[in-house]
Amino acid sequence: MRLDKYLKVSRLVKRRTVANELCDAKHVSVNGKIARASYEIKVGDVIEIQMGPNLTKAKVVSVNEYATKENASDMYTIL
Repeated sequence: MRLDKYLKVSRLVKRRTVANELCDAKHVSVNGKIARASYEIKVGDVIEIQMGPNLTKAKVVSVNEYATKENASDMYTIL
């Protein structure tokens, strides 16, 4: 699954366009490397998102095409 779509489905970011903009501005890294929106996410990847002064670090636990509001947080673990 693409990084921008994963961020939206997992609800780490509210909208896919915002996820795209964060990637374009180089505020998202996967496994310590700056990642583009088209990066293919795999289970075990560590995602870091810099939004202003806030840094969110999450480990990918599962990759699902769809997730309900209740199930979205099961897709990752905050580090």
